[in-house]
Amino acid sequence: MVIKRHNKKPAPSIVSRSRLQSPTEEIANSAVHGFGLVAMVVATPLLIRRAAAVGDAVFVAGVWVFCASAIILYFSSSLYHALPAGREKRFFLALDYYAIFLLIAGTYTPFTLGVLRGAWGWSLFAVIWGLAAAGILLKMFAASDNPVRTALPYLLMGWVIVIAIKPLIEMVPLSGLILLLAGGLFYSFGVLFYAGLSWVPFGHAVWHLFVCAGTGCHAVAIYRYGV
Repeated sequence: MVIKRHNKKPAPSIVSRSRLQSPTEEIANSAVHGFGLVAMVVATPLLIRRAAAVGDAVFVAGVWVFCASAIILYFSSSLYHALPAGREKRFFLALDYYAIFLLIAGTYTPFTLGVLRGAWGWSLFAVIWGLAAAGILLKMFAASDNPVRTALPYLLMGWVIVIAIKPLIEMVPLSGLILLLAGGLFYSFGVLFYAGLSWVPFGHAVWHLFVCAGTGCHAVAIYRYGV
């Protein structure tokens, strides 16, 4: 008697680990964030000049923080995906993870030091950078290769802004609020491709596109409504 074994692959789970990317996918991953890097390098002097024209030195410093954090993220991500397996690739992967925390906090910074300022601004500034530091330390010493557990702290940090929604509504025009919300939604929906749909071909590149769109919305919001 012969017993037949049916080795069916289970359907991908939302809590499954991210799969390895094919060489073609890695090219796409690197290219998308390479575009993001170039865009941020071009946008930085425009944002800084605008900040200097409409705000004080503290606000200008906040815009510098946003630009620097975005450039670090796109640089580390594009280089990580472009490198072959090895020590350098692992280094830039770690830097990429840390840079996400930096970009989230860096995106808050122009608003906390600009339009909010005062008690709300400085309190939110301290909270978000404290969370960024905690997230980086957690990633250093308790890293997880589960994409859902990796993405969750980023999402929680990104939506901390809701605690300051009342002063934001009072101080930021509707069009600015729409840009802030759109940026947050781009990042959040993109996480579906990072964590839940990582098995989809070129899903990680789609995640990168969402990240670029989110950064773009927030850069425009900072340019027009940061102070």
